[in-house]
Amino acid sequence: MNRSTLLGIALITLFISGCANQSPQQPSNLNLATPNPAPSYPNSVGAYRAEQITGDYANYTALNQFIEHMVKDHGFDRQYLLGLFSNAKRKQWTLNYLNNSDKTLKGKPGKGSWTKYRSQFMDDRHINTGVIFWQQHQQSLEKASLQYGVPPEYILGIMAVETTFGGFVGNHRVLDALTTLSFDYARRGDYFRTELEKFLLMTRNEALDPAKPVGSFAGAMGLGQFMPSSFLNWAVDFNNDGRRDLWNPDDAIGSIARYFADHGWQNGQPVVSATKGPLPASSPIEPGLDHPYDLQNLRQAGIEIAGDCRCDYPLRLLLLRHDKHDQYLIGHPNFYVITRYNQSTHYAMAVHELAQLIKSRYTAF
Repeated sequence: MNRSTLLGIALITLFISGCANQSPQQPSNLNLATPNPAPSYPNSVGAYRAEQITGDYANYTALNQFIEHMVKDHGFDRQYLLGLFSNAKRKQWTLNYLNNSDKTLKGKPGKGSWTKYRSQFMDDRHINTGVIFWQQHQQSLEKASLQYGVPPEYILGIMAVETTFGGFVGNHRVLDALTTLSFDYARRGDYFRTELEKFLLMTRNEALDPAKPVGSFAGAMGLGQFMPSSFLNWAVDFNNDGRRDLWNPDDAIGSIARYFADHGWQNGQPVVSATKGPLPASSPIEPGLDHPYDLQNLRQAGIEIAGDCRCDYPLRLLLLRHDKHDQYLIGHPNFYVITRYNQSTHYAMAVHELAQLIKSRYTAF
């Protein structure tokens, strides 16, 4: 998918599991001065050994400091990491792309921006592939919907926008992507170093060779394009095969549903509502995800919501700029939940509209 809005992604790291085993309780007659045994860590996968970093990242002081952190705080073998990062490749294309994208981040959406964005996804390829995927994975989708309270069509909407149901999950080695952005992309280096840390923990916990997984140019992985911190927090082994594998449709389905549920999805509640009439010219209400309003605020500003809205929760005014007109909608909390996946009005609307179109065509069969 077009990843120009990816930089707004806000992913929250809560808890890292499986990094160390607790020491057994000491018998009462044991000398209390005896030190506890060192924590036991899973073995890292891959025959990587070196005395120093060579290759594209030789002489990167910040990378050597990062390795020391991983050794001290997470028990990694230093020579293993030195060998691993000697294999990392610097992705100049990624840096050029993001530097160009940074220049367009600020400012209001231009005329026709929604029409252009929408055209990438509202087509038979995305919709029909979604219907086939639903038919093939109906059992897992129903299970996820029952367990997490998230309708199947919204799980599918995410997969449709992110990877067209696995049709393209990315072709960049995650190790290369995250190393490049951690140490050569100053604007968000801190964020990507955290993701690199989580990636190394993830691959160790899941017994994966960290040089093998491929994903987006920013390190997102699988059918649902989870970043490593999201993997650690929300990925689930939904098919009970003993592994969390986001390239597996069943695990991806369960993981997306859990992500929605943990971010506050309310089953049966609306996602968006239409507004009545044009927006008053002098309205103080600003559109956007960062401006929540209650129903009374909107009504006082002359904005009426179509239908019977008994909304006792924050609402957001959404602006969609078509080629020939501007459209204003009301985003409910469930819409805001979708934007926790990608902080973009356009992204969330594409997920919402695709969800409805896929469901309509699926039920027509």
